[in-house]
Amino acid sequence: MLIKNFFGHLWVITKHKWRVFLNCSRCGIPFQGIVHDLSKFSPTEFFESVKYYQGNRSPIGACRRATGKSLAWLHHKGRNKHHIEYWIDTDLEHQPLMPYKYAVECICDKLAATRTYLGKSYTYDKPLWHFRTYGNKVPANPKTIEFIDAVFCDVEKHGDRYVLKKSYLKEKYREICLDKESDKQ
Repeated sequence: MLIKNFFGHLWVITKHKWRVFLNCSRCGIPFQGIVHDLSKFSPTEFFESVKYYQGNRSPIGACRRATGKSLAWLHHKGRNKHHIEYWIDTDLEHQPLMPYKYAVECICDKLAATRTYLGKSYTYDKPLWHFRTYGNKVPANPKTIEFIDAVFCDVEKHGDRYVLKKSYLKEKYREICLDKESDKQ
């Protein structure tokens, strides 16, 4: 069972990493795709994920349900700037805006994860549903949340190929995050 989980998890994270790289390349940030989620190969993250591997969803949730916490997640979110949680500072009145390249990597990551875990049952409405159900509950910068939500709304309407373009994402980020940044939430 452990050997099956080991190779199953290795396959899932490799397939996911490849999809993130392709998405990031389409968006003009291929380097982000290359270095994406390298911490998943660290012992802290990898072995916990092997233990709770299921194949059709993140092992982090299974670990949380079983133990009440996930050391892999705590390790992961603190080392990967494409996670919204990385940008939360509870000592600040206003949360920092996620920089463009990490916000785009976040979108590429969520699209790739949804497609990887759902497989043939993936549809364009799933990233928005997942983000609104789970991803936007964190006390992050409202402009970051609005940007990601707006992109996933366009994925639902037009498909991911429509949004995975540097020109589209730059304009959408400028429109939501930069033009209104002076509003300070």
